[in-house]
Amino acid sequence: MFSTLLLAIAIALIIEGLIPALFPNKWRAYVLKLANEPVSAIRQVGIFLVIIGLVMFWMVN
Repeated sequence: MFSTLLLAIAIALIIEGLIPALFPNKWRAYVLKLANEPVSAIRQVGIFLVIIGLVMFWMVN
């Protein structure tokens, strides 16, 4: 179980690291744009991602 969790975290880190590594200028522009978004919009995106993750987790188990 613990090794599966570590594997999932490793895959997430690899995917998260690919975008700034391959497209640093576009990633920087996106982060700057995101910094100007209202907090409520950022929170909604975060909640949406958590729900999608929970649904995926539930479907796998």
